[in-house]
Amino acid sequence: MATHEAAHKKEKIGCVDARAKIAAGLFWADYGYLGATVEELEAGGADWIHIEMRDGKYMDFAAPRGGIDILDGIRPLTALEIEVQLQMMRPSFDLFRQLKDLGADMISLPIETTGEMLMQQVIFVKETLDLKVGVWAWQGTPIVAFEQYAPFVDIMEYECKAPFWKPTTGAASPHTVDPIMYDNIGRLHDMIVAAGRESVCDLMEDGGLNEGNVERFIARGMTVGEFSSPLLKGKNGKFKPGSGDIAAAVRSLRQKMDAASKAHRGPAGLAK
Repeated sequence: MATHEAAHKKEKIGCVDARAKIAAGLFWADYGYLGATVEELEAGGADWIHIEMRDGKYMDFAAPRGGIDILDGIRPLTALEIEVQLQMMRPSFDLFRQLKDLGADMISLPIETTGEMLMQQVIFVKETLDLKVGVWAWQGTPIVAFEQYAPFVDIMEYECKAPFWKPTTGAASPHTVDPIMYDNIGRLHDMIVAAGRESVCDLMEDGGLNEGNVERFIARGMTVGEFSSPLLKGKNGKFKPGSGDIAAAVRSLRQKMDAASKAHRGPAGLAK
């Protein structure tokens, strides 16, 4: 299988500096315009593309979502790094090889559902496949579950709860940000600092982020936020490429995050 590589790739994952970053999630994209959407996210200033790849078993969702065809389709269209966050039961080594062949830059592994092979898979992805690697979990997973991976990974990701059985309308996110999530991110940041990896291990809050709460997360040590709803839909529904809405949303969010970064992050990329 041929490897797809975008020219002049812009490496941002695991490169921590004074500026908090935007991982553009495709969950809320209008998939009829996916390629053009990715191009506009890049043009607006997103730092990397975040794909959630499901197997149809995880969380009892009835059908897969975010398959390898999406990675294959968008890889030639963007110079941004592409992260594949696996939402799966016990992902396989064969899948990791396939994702590398199709041009993934980072694989994020699920702490709750990978099982006893998680550390082995972290090392395999990083050392054998020479890809960046992350671990992630849903809110409710004990923070201590991340600790042993801090010396090895390029990013740790914690996702706030999502009562997905409740319908959403307009620009609303299905996620709910509890105040405890700010403390959770702060504790994960302290864990990364204790491992001596503050400049090389990103810290992501996933879900429910918006211009109104992003500064509080940056103040607690978040270096990158995953955003989908704020970038890809508004009060009238999903944005379509060509309207200018997608790039404008990225630029507006970037302005807010840059101001928060200036207030809470030092020039060497360390939290103040």
